[in-house]
Amino acid sequence: MNNQRIVLASRPAAEPTTANFRLEEVALAPLEDGQVRVKHHYLSLDPYMRGRMNDAKSYAQPQPLNETMIGGTVGEVVESRNAKFAVGDKVVGMGGWQQYSTASGQADIRRVDTTHIPLSAYLGSVGMPGMTAWYGLMKICEPKAGETVCVDAASGAVGSVVGQLAKLKGMHVVGIAGGVEKCAYVKNELGFDDCIDYKAFPDPKAFYNALKVVTPRGIDCHFENVGGTIMDAVMLRMNAFGRVAMCGMISGYNGAPIPMMAPQLILQSRLKFEGFIVSEHMDLWPQGLAELGGYVASGKIKFRESIADGLANAPQSFLDLLKGKNFGKQLVKLV
Repeated sequence: MNNQRIVLASRPAAEPTTANFRLEEVALAPLEDGQVRVKHHYLSLDPYMRGRMNDAKSYAQPQPLNETMIGGTVGEVVESRNAKFAVGDKVVGMGGWQQYSTASGQADIRRVDTTHIPLSAYLGSVGMPGMTAWYGLMKICEPKAGETVCVDAASGAVGSVVGQLAKLKGMHVVGIAGGVEKCAYVKNELGFDDCIDYKAFPDPKAFYNALKVVTPRGIDCHFENVGGTIMDAVMLRMNAFGRVAMCGMISGYNGAPIPMMAPQLILQSRLKFEGFIVSEHMDLWPQGLAELGGYVASGKIKFRESIADGLANAPQSFLDLLKGKNFGKQLVKLV
């Protein structure tokens, strides 16, 4: 049996292109005792993958050249030589950008229940993005009812969960997103109190004034996914003892500098800035996923997906994700 996969063919000098990737066909080795063969249904595309393409010091190991691109997957067990997994079991894991993966069945795949939660959601709201939102909000922002929380990239896989979770905790929620359609979704579908379309305010001062209008009591917590001028404006609106969960800085992922305009505000407003990597907090995943799963199953947390069709389209879909062309969680459908 053959397997199709996408490998990293070369490292990008600045902005990545589809030429940095290569589609290959390789033969699958027979399973050994204890191993499990998984046929992937969906592949997750996430911004962190951009950092792994560089051979540079970061929180994640660089993606090796000429090897399968690393990434989260959900799928179905199609062959098993492991007593813990049966053919037909639905599983989530880090199977990579390929049609099939071979798992040890130790800690690299986890069985999931699709009775009330769609399989794809285990790569989004009830998966790594959802846990990222949960940890940053619950453990760093420490939400209190009546406080104001701000989240940028608000219509994305992480930001959408941050805002909905914050509303469930009794907070006033302000989102920042790119485009009229995304802001309408954030307010009307997800139930945020307000949303600013940053594309409508390219001038930093105009953006700050728009933010001031929707945060009359200032900002107590901020969930940062973007960095740059958006973060500068938010810092000016932060209340004393405000908390900032530093999740991502997508505005600088292709090498553009991300200066901070007024770092003195950290001192003046006694702000707490804390960066985090959700995979370093696996002890909390059962608690977070149980809460998120309950909210998704009951419809209290909604989600939207952008789905590309076929493995060959993964590279272009990933480049589009980095430019914000996706709407909600970006997936690639493989079956």
